[in-house]
Parts: sequence; C-alpha cells; structure tokens
Amino acid sequence: MAIVLGYFEMATTLLFLVVVADFFHKNRGFRLGTPIYWPIIGMLPSIIEAIYNTHNVFFRVHSKVGCTFYFRGPWFTKMNIIISVDPADIHYILSTNMNNYPKAPLFSKMFDFMGNAWFNCDGDEWKAQRRVAQALLTNHRFYGFLGRISMDKVKNGLIPILDNAANRGTVLDLQDLFNRLIFDTSCKIVTGYDPRSLSLELPEVPFSNAIDEAEESVLVRHGLPDSLWKLARWLGIGSEKTLKHAWKVLDVEIAKYISMKREQMAKETNDDKKINGEEEEECEDFLSSYLNAKGSMYTALKIDDSFLRDSILNYMLASRDTSSSSLIWFIWLASTHPEILLKIREELKSALPPSEADKPHIFKAEEVNKLTYLSASVNESLRLYPPVPLQLRQPAKPDVLPSGIRANPKDKIIVSFYAMARMKFIWGEDCSEFKPERWITEKGTIKHEPSYKYPVFNDGPRNCLGKEMALTQTKMVAATILHNYNVDVAKGHVVETNCSIILYMKHGLKVNVAKRWT
Repeated sequence: MAIVLGYFEMATTLLFLVVVADFFHKNRGFRLGTPIYWPIIGMLPSIIEAIYNTHNVFFRVHSKVGCTFYFRGPWFTKMNIIISVDPADIHYILSTNMNNYPKAPLFSKMFDFMGNAWFNCDGDEWKAQRRVAQALLTNHRFYGFLGRISMDKVKNGLIPILDNAANRGTVLDLQDLFNRLIFDTSCKIVTGYDPRSLSLELPEVPFSNAIDEAEESVLVRHGLPDSLWKLARWLGIGSEKTLKHAWKVLDVEIAKYISMKREQMAKETNDDKKINGEEEEECEDFLSSYLNAKGSMYTALKIDDSFLRDSILNYMLASRDTSSSSLIWFIWLASTHPEILLKIREELKSALPPSEADKPHIFKAEEVNKLTYLSASVNESLRLYPPVPLQLRQPAKPDVLPSGIRANPKDKIIVSFYAMARMKFIWGEDCSEFKPERWITEKGTIKHEPSYKYPVFNDGPRNCLGKEMALTQTKMVAATILHNYNVDVAKGHVVETNCSIILYMKHGLKVNVAKRWT
C-alpha cells in the first residue's frame, strides 16, 4: 500500500507541476530567450514550451547560449536533456563513438509502436536487417520499379487532381496530396498494393492518418519524465490515448496487407510477367521478398507475422515521411522565390528537346538526376527543413562530448538538425536564406558537405539507405509540378512548422494552381 501511495503522490506532484509549467507556457510574460532554472521544478516551463514549439525553441536557445545546452528538469525526476548543434558532438555521437550511444534501449521505449525492426535495433540484429534492406534498395531493378510507379502515380493520380483544381479555381492542400502520393507509391513498393488514396475523391486513409497521430504523440514523450507519460498511458488519457488508438489501426491495416499477400502468392503461377508488351523481370515488392526469403542474408532473421508487421511499418515511415516532407517544403520555397524558380524552370526546359520545352511534360528519373541547379535547390531546401529534424540518443556509460559537456546515462541527448541549419558559425551569415548557389562549385558541379555538417540523411554507419530513392522521387515530382503549373499560396494561409518527429507544415499548404501550358 505504501508503494502505491508513493506512486500516487509522485504522479499528483508531477501533474501539478505540468499545470504550473503550462501557465508559464501560455503566459508570454514569462517567455525569455534563455531557459530559467526555477527552484524545485528546474527548467520544466521551457521544456513544456518546447513540446509545443520544439524546433523554434531549440533554435532560439542555441542562438542565445551557443552550440550545446543542458536542460535541467525537476530535481526529483532526474530528467535532464542535452541539446546540441555542434558538428563535432554530432559526429562523435552518431559515428565515432556510436557504440556508447545505442538506439535500442531508448528508442524501443519511446517508439514502442514501431516494434523490433531496424529502427529500434542495435548490434547484430540491426546489422542483419540493414543487410537485407540494403540489398533490396540497391537492386539494379529497384530504381526502374520506383520510376514506373512514380510516373504512373503522377500521371494518373496527381495531375488529374491539379488539372481539376486549375480548371475550377479551387484551393488545394498540397501537403495532403503529397502525403497521399508518397503513401501510395511507398505502399506499392513495400507491400505490392496500391491503396489509391490519391484520387479525385480523396478518400480517408486510416493507415496514413494513424502514422501521423503516432508520430505527434511520440514527440510529447520527448519532453516529459518517463513516469508521467507512462502514467498517462496507464490511465489512457491525452496523447497516449491517441497513440493507443493509432497503434491498433496500424496493426489492423498491416495485417490486411500481409494476409492479402499470402493469399496472392498461394494463387500465383510461374508465368512470365510482361510490361508494355515486353518480357521483363519485375522487381519484387519488399513484402514478397521477405516471404520468399531467398538467399543467405535472410537466415539470421525470424520472419513471422510480428517481424513482417514491424518491417512494413518501418519501411513505410522511412519512405513516406521523408519524401512527402521534402516535397512540401521545396515546392513552397521554390514558388515563393521567383528568381530561383525562374532558374529551375530554365534548367528544366534545357533538359527537353526544343520542340517539347514549352509543352506539358512528366519528368523521368534520368532527366532530373543530371540537373545541377534543381539538385542544389533540393539540397538547400532539405538543409533548411530536414524531414527528420531531431535525433535522440542516450549514453550507455558516462562520457564527455567534444563540446565539453558531460553526458550521463540518465541524460537524453537531442540533436536539432533544424537549428543547425540556422547557425551562422556552421553555414555563414546567410544561413537562414534559401540559397541553392551554396551547393554549386566553381566548376558547376554539386558541392559535397560532410554528413556531420549536413546530417539530413544521418551520419555514420546508420546513414539513410533510401537517400537516392528520396532525392530522385522528390526531383521527379517537383520538376513536373514546377514545369507544368504556377503554384501560389492561398491568401491568408499561414505557413509554420508542426511539432512532430517529422517536419511538416502545421496547417498544411493551401494553394491555388494554374496551368502554364494550354
């Protein structure tokens, strides 16, 4: 009974402190540039504020206090957070000394809805799963498979919706359209099925919506003591209630795809598949590859329904979120910077035969990947608005970061890629500007930046395997839109960042579109 009362008293105290902290959050008079260390509650007001405005709070703090800062929570919670934008710290944590900063212990707790696939793994288990993922993503047939799916989805899904809006003068939410487009293509690549969410009817997409809900709920955990969000989970309230519902939806939706695939494979014959009238060896979707499990690289994996569920979800999050986020921010930046937009369009026209330059065109992978200014513009957009704006780690053993900050096993370490892009000591005085030229060398080629300075695709051994896939898809879709349409932000629409583990626009991107060619 004493133990139960002790937990109850602690929970009551924590809830009281959250109410107090929420007062500070809502009262602008208490908002200062540098977090204040209050008696007993520490910097909890600033931590609570960061939950609601994560990326801008971290940017503001680093602008005031420098590369690395130590958030101290209430004294009895042992809730301390180190935030850093120091490239040396980042390289040390994610690469040089990554063994002391494993993902699994922390991520499997914070991102429990993602299961035990590669996102939440370390060691031999992670290596085995990454080996398979790398083989699937680097298969010589994969990019052709991706290109065909993307072209079909743009031609038969996206363009009819854009044309319809242009003809009728209706306002579109591009963020919703891009989420649907990338969700459909990702689902086709991962499971072999196209949910056809990108259509004129714009149907509800439970799977995709559940992913968004889960991601937003998980961010709240980053700014709360473990005991508090676990209490909320036990009580079934707040963001934990939302996460529980999203988790159930994900389980149901993914189970459908696994069941459908097993039924399909049981009925399939060995007849040659044909594409466009020519025999061609079709690239398998990832789910089929796992169920067929051909090759020694699969022997270390236990491929059951639980593993398949977790793998599908991990692939879907990795592919859907990064590409749709990069697309929305790039289209917005390009359409609101007329001089840059003009340069992009001139380069796109130069890639086409003169007779085709002033006509509608759907761009292919081989056409966009050789365009320097387009690539530089996408790189710059990703720098300013990285799809995954934060990295979270926790040291296994006490350590001292290159910046001099001591990191203890109970400390959470958050690296803000969003704030990094806005640090003058890293990117210069013009760091907050959208400037594609910073990525072009004197010889007219794309400039390389070390991943610890530009960690959009992570740094070290855990670098993103889908980098080329994401870049290619982003450029294909963006080139097609910018060449064929004028995009104008709807009057009165406010663009600002959301608060989630994926960087989207808080209110979507409401736009008017007009055809450039008749």
